[in-house]
Amino acid sequence: MDLHLTILGSGTSTGVPVIGCRCAVCRSGDARNQRSRCSALLGWDGHQVLIDSGPDLRQQALRSALTAVDAVLYTHAHADHIHGIDDLRMFNALSGRPIPIYGSAAVLQRLRRSFPYIFGDEARAGFSPQLLPQPVEGPFHLFGRLVVPLVLPHGQGEVLGYRIGPLAYLTDCSAVPEAALACLQGLELLVIGGLRFRPHASHLTVSQALAVIERLRPRQALLTHLSHDVDATRHAGLLPAGVAFAYDGLQLRLPAGDEPSSDAPGTAPARPYR
Repeated sequence: MDLHLTILGSGTSTGVPVIGCRCAVCRSGDARNQRSRCSALLGWDGHQVLIDSGPDLRQQALRSALTAVDAVLYTHAHADHIHGIDDLRMFNALSGRPIPIYGSAAVLQRLRRSFPYIFGDEARAGFSPQLLPQPVEGPFHLFGRLVVPLVLPHGQGEVLGYRIGPLAYLTDCSAVPEAALACLQGLELLVIGGLRFRPHASHLTVSQALAVIERLRPRQALLTHLSHDVDATRHAGLLPAGVAFAYDGLQLRLPAGDEPSSDAPGTAPARPYR
């Protein structure tokens, strides 16, 4: 069964164009420079799995004609990755079912604190999302596929990357530790954050992301979570063969590959969860 990937959003926390900015990228007519907040959709065997629910989820769903979300994988709990959570209620209404959401214990705790009307014990008021928190403590199976979580640094914090078969999705990280690199061999596609060209305390730069790609040698790679420093038109020529800047609405199909065993070497988290 093939894996389908849609880049719903390829932008950083401000989105692109940036409010009030008049730089060349923010004024660009190239659709690849119009970036909503970072998110992706994976599909296999008739199931649709969302990675993060950013504040642009409604527009992304409408643009992609998305009518079903069967699960959500959360990378971390920053606003640009969670603040579209309320829009998940429409997918409840369409399916008549609650949606399981996966994340680290810390992320699920933050969601409960930030959205008590969804997760609180009090009687639900109005039309709120019906979500089933599922703590991620290591590799797990989802709709017949093994999902391998990877703990990655994000400045002083942490994010989860995910590998599913031949595809890995790593966003917002500031490094990819050796233990994680060991879990990422033999990829068909690597999607990795490459914020900008200048150094940043909590994100990989374009050159740092390219160095990770060079180590892993996936068949294809996409740079995502892009700021307005990156011009898809002007800077595309700087990328090596097989690497491209992600853009909103990009769709790819991958062969699903062999299903690894949950106790196979390289499927453990990069380090223990807290």
